[in-house]
Amino acid sequence: MHTNNMAATRGRHISKARGACGDGRTRDDGERRDGGQARAGDKTRDRGKPPRAHRGAGERSSAEERREEILAAAIQEFARFGLYGTAVDAIAERVGISQPYIFRLFGTKKELFLAATRQVCGKIQQAFGDAARSSPEQPLEAMGRAYVPLLSSRAELLVLLHAFAASEDPEVRDAVSARYEELWQFVSKASGATRTQVRDFFAAGMGMTVGAALELNHLFAPVPDEQDCD
Repeated sequence: MHTNNMAATRGRHISKARGACGDGRTRDDGERRDGGQARAGDKTRDRGKPPRAHRGAGERSSAEERREEILAAAIQEFARFGLYGTAVDAIAERVGISQPYIFRLFGTKKELFLAATRQVCGKIQQAFGDAARSSPEQPLEAMGRAYVPLLSSRAELLVLLHAFAASEDPEVRDAVSARYEELWQFVSKASGATRTQVRDFFAAGMGMTVGAALELNHLFAPVPDEQDCD
């Protein structure tokens, strides 16, 4: 299988992202306790005023938007410094929130790292799925072509490579390996390809991922159909 038709899947991204998100009911770091224990006098002052809107879908939506902002910032920081070198303070500063708010949503830095990895893998799988549905006659080749534009997302590529590098940690290894296998099975089922074809697809994709991370894209640039020769 030609490398220009294959893609790669960066690693299984992972993440069962177990520390996913908090209760989603808080809007931002500064509004955590503003309505908790009203004093008796407050009720008197509130008489005659329109009733306050119940906290619900709007605030949950806001929390989800904030979570996406945090993940986007985390990808940028983890791409530069990896799991162990990244400071959560730097992520919080990018988003304009406090560090405790991040921990409230994700629990630990490791869980945030795994969530960021999962975000990247999900983007890849979505691209593969769209490509396979749009080209049912040659789904594997279509998925390979769909991977090429993703190579321009350098930060996301580096997050995947950092996820592989951090697999010495058993929790990271378990999450990343599970996500990688999930992506493998998705490609296998969506393409109907043989095990050897899927293996070559992922091998070519990994080469393209490493090449893009090292800015050696020209080594994997599409070329006219040609036979490999010694």
